[in-house]
Amino acid sequence: MVDQFVGTWKMISSENFDDYMKALGVGFATRQVGNRTKPNFVMSVDDQGMICMKSQSAFKTTEVKFKLNEPFDETTADDRKTRTVVSLDNGKLIQKQSWDGKETNIEREISDGKLVAKCTMGDVVAVRTYVKE
Repeated sequence: MVDQFVGTWKMISSENFDDYMKALGVGFATRQVGNRTKPNFVMSVDDQGMICMKSQSAFKTTEVKFKLNEPFDETTADDRKTRTVVSLDNGKLIQKQSWDGKETNIEREISDGKLVAKCTMGDVVAVRTYVKE
């Protein structure tokens, strides 16, 4: 179930995110902002099983609404236009973004009461950790 992910999560650490953004092809200026920003991650689910994931910061708020395993179009915080699908696998929420022949995965899981997001692009992995507000 996705219920364990529902709520507002506050970022407490971010490792290797600059390298991850570089691997995605994010420009220098956007990376500077991305490295300084500590967004909240907010997730909710409505009665129809529609999931809403929000990344909120003073710099930018992005929001996607989707159903599990159904592909949708996403515009990411760094303005990539991706075809995205989110699935639940062994308690992990896996978000696959595809664009221009490239692909990245964001794998979220709850570990010791924290939400851990592992962002993978090729052999570059960034880990961002959140605690529930």
